[in-house]
Amino acid sequence: MVAIPDRQYNAACGRLASQLGISQSAARRKVDIKASQDGIKDLAARIALAESMLAEALAAGVDNGSLFTDQLGAVGNDENFMTED
Repeated sequence: MVAIPDRQYNAACGRLASQLGISQSAARRKVDIKASQDGIKDLAARIALAESMLAEALAAGVDNGSLFTDQLGAVGNDENFMTED
């Protein structure tokens, strides 16, 4: 059984996920992949990596969450479209 990740690590990945508009597990996977590419093994360095990835996402200035929300909005004739009878 997989060990439960550290609370601080989960929080850092959660903040990254919120900024990127993805699930927490997807954000944790991104951090884990980047950490394995960089040869990072200890938890404190992974938390720092997640925080630096969050800083990069914030510096980019793109709010993917609101972008995805806007894309899900109905446009024109689609407002009255029903998926069920």
